[in-house]
Amino acid sequence: MKTRRDIFQAIADPTRRAILTLIAVQALTPNDIAEHFEASRQSVSKHLQILTECELIRQEPKGREIYYSLEVEKMKALDQWLQQFRVIWENRFNQLDDLLTTIKQ
Repeated sequence: MKTRRDIFQAIADPTRRAILTLIAVQALTPNDIAEHFEASRQSVSKHLQILTECELIRQEPKGREIYYSLEVEKMKALDQWLQQFRVIWENRFNQLDDLLTTIKQ
């Protein structure tokens, strides 16, 4: 049985994050994506494979080309997971603001 890759390991790589940013705007072919990097086409293909396995991107065949696009629902799930930390950070910043206001007075 093949183990699914961890989504957080996938997005830890700066090249993969850059690929996600690129295809967030429009679907691109592997060659279009590779043009944005100094890495080999083979290296970019490996990054695309990892992102596909993590279901962060999807392949869409159009004619003889394959286009990669962002899996918005998977990104939403990531965002929801991060939201719990945003709440904690915002509460701490608010506490710090209150403390600084008290000190100023």
